[in-house]
Amino acid sequence: MNHMEITVIGAGIVGLTTAWYLQRDGHQVTVIDRRTAVGQGASMANGGQLSYRYVAPLADPDILAKIPGWMLRRDAPVRFRPRFDPAQWQWIMRFLQACNGNDKMRSVAALLPLSLYSQRLIHDLVNHDGFEFDYRQNGKLILHRDRKSFEAARRLLEARPELSGQQLSIGRDACLALEPSLSGIADSIAGGIHTASEETGDCYKLCQALEARLRTGPMPVCFRLGEEVSGFEVNDGILGAVMTRSGRIRGDACVLAGGAEVARLLVPLGIRVPVYPLKGYSISLSIDNPDNVPEASVTDYQRKIVYARLGNRLRIAGMADIVGFDDGIPADRVAGLLRETSETFGEGVDLSTVEPWAGLRPATPTGRPVVDRSPIPNLWLNVGHGALGFTLAAGCAGLIADKIGGRQCAVPAADFELARSTPSGWGVFRGRRAACPAPGLSTTDSAA
Repeated sequence: MNHMEITVIGAGIVGLTTAWYLQRDGHQVTVIDRRTAVGQGASMANGGQLSYRYVAPLADPDILAKIPGWMLRRDAPVRFRPRFDPAQWQWIMRFLQACNGNDKMRSVAALLPLSLYSQRLIHDLVNHDGFEFDYRQNGKLILHRDRKSFEAARRLLEARPELSGQQLSIGRDACLALEPSLSGIADSIAGGIHTASEETGDCYKLCQALEARLRTGPMPVCFRLGEEVSGFEVNDGILGAVMTRSGRIRGDACVLAGGAEVARLLVPLGIRVPVYPLKGYSISLSIDNPDNVPEASVTDYQRKIVYARLGNRLRIAGMADIVGFDDGIPADRVAGLLRETSETFGEGVDLSTVEPWAGLRPATPTGRPVVDRSPIPNLWLNVGHGALGFTLAAGCAGLIADKIGGRQCAVPAADFELARSTPSGWGVFRGRRAACPAPGLSTTDSAA
């Protein structure tokens, strides 16, 4: 393998794991991010679930019937605020195209091997490399309040033999036996899907730990934090440098592993990537009574809310707002998460200790990330992980390292190519400009 100087744009969990595997391959790596510290975007306070076997995308045929009702509810789990932004409307159109059974099953079939590969790599980070980030192998319970929804989930599980040995459909009494902390909503439970092998962790703490380790060793990674990427210098179809407010950063290759801004950053190069932000929210609460909060991570399927115990805190996350690049925290979203938590686990947490957060999760319409070489041969893409950023980060970083190193990929990677990242009809094209600054654009980090 030829050792290269490689620039990684993005200092969230995707960018940092990418830097980790590239450094291990012997490359000299530079990490750039406009923020002054690592993990400040979607990696900061996401749901904390490492959900390897539940990788169903948001694009689902069942969601089409729910959209009209959600449009009329302020507390809907998915909200849409129209903007004068063609990219928003294009993304929504492709998302609606992807809400069919064939695209959903294709995405699940592609994502499952990738997520299980990511799990193996996370285990290596924990067991071999000694990373600590409130990691727990505590299982996951997907809670269904609706009988029809539970039966549909059970039928889907029965139709997927590759998962039947790891996941179990259980009734209300078994859910309560597994998680007595759910007793306050016992009458609302229809059943659940339990996966004992799922895990949780604090994504932000892993980002911090990765940074500390990457800065050491014989080939320490150079971190250029607080630098805004303004564009790229391209000569004769080859990337020559990444342009920042502080000047050019030259190298042999670049991996774009940032957040939702990546699509806008690539437009001047004539490259279209189907990535748009899905805004998610979380709150973190101190645990007062551990017996009244769940041991396993819990997903409330109907409410689209997840609960994960991270150290002495309970992380509550959920919702998806398609509102552009606004990263503000509306009071009603925080109030909604507090209300659901109070109803479900209120006796176990201190509701006065709320720490609210919002993050822009970079998503593709199909839910499949783009892990591929761009039309510019030495510009690589590792983007669009959506709500599965934490889960898929290590696996996608391993894939991009394999591709750059010219190795056979550890898992099938064809469905993560740029040309196959959306339903048919999305244009991916190259422009004619050779030097392509993009004033005012910046990068954010990605994870869910």
